[in-house]
Amino acid sequence: MSVQPWNSRTAGAVVHDQSYYAKCMLGGVLACGLTHAAITPLDVTKCNMQVNPQKYKGLVSGLRTILAEEGAFAIWKGWFPTLLGYSAQGMFKYGLYEVFKDTYSNMAGEKASKQYKEVIWCAASASAEVFADIALCPLEMVKVKVQTSVPGTFPTAFFPALKEISRNSAETKFPFGSLVPLWSRQIPYTVAKFFFFEKIVSLFYTHVFTAPKESYAKSTQLGITFASGYSAGVICAIVSHPADSLVSLLSKPVNKGKSVGVIAKEFGYANLATKGLGTRVIMIGTLTGLQWWIYDTFKAVMGLGTSGGK
Repeated sequence: MSVQPWNSRTAGAVVHDQSYYAKCMLGGVLACGLTHAAITPLDVTKCNMQVNPQKYKGLVSGLRTILAEEGAFAIWKGWFPTLLGYSAQGMFKYGLYEVFKDTYSNMAGEKASKQYKEVIWCAASASAEVFADIALCPLEMVKVKVQTSVPGTFPTAFFPALKEISRNSAETKFPFGSLVPLWSRQIPYTVAKFFFFEKIVSLFYTHVFTAPKESYAKSTQLGITFASGYSAGVICAIVSHPADSLVSLLSKPVNKGKSVGVIAKEFGYANLATKGLGTRVIMIGTLTGLQWWIYDTFKAVMGLGTSGGK
């Protein structure tokens, strides 16, 4: 009788078949689309702080300025492309992470995949994010243009904005003009997000909740998920903030036709790393914690179990 070779897809309590990956993709849609859309007011303020720090100097004062000058609806500008774009991104980010993690684990073999699991987490999350950002980029360009344009100079409704940015594609570089800056922001962010989440979850189950993971109530497991996700999100915000600032600056009319390097030099490297960072730490910490919580809640309801372990 021949011994079946080790397979990461069948090594755990739940078989990672096509149905498993599809459910993970749907969980990613819910986790990313809903959370990003919900914090649109923070995102609008943060983007304006990045492109015009002299006017929008802080989160609270920035919100007040936008409300005073543009009205209550202005803080929700770009919510629809945000919902669409980040739903698509979440589908590939979470779903393909599971696919690549199993693929790279099988390539490495049972022993090496356990010994170098951190490397596999990083490689799988980076690979997934490459495709996730291709799906996100066109909608992210629309979102940023809507959120940062001077009132009255660009449509705020989704379809008119999409038509306008497409019509001027030679200038706006739509639909993939921001892809490289987006990759430079999102790939480090996602690698940090998945690496530190997996690592912090592992530390919880190794040093704090030391009984077998399955012995804890789902509410406890989901609490660990949120705490780990929030902690990972703070690190993510710091790592990816300079590139996030560049993505916002690219949409400014004054930067039309300039290279990323020129924009960075003119704005100042210290400003890229710090302007709007406090707001983004709050935003991304909460966002990442909620994303992992929604994702794992969905997985638990689907009978897939929560993410991570010892």
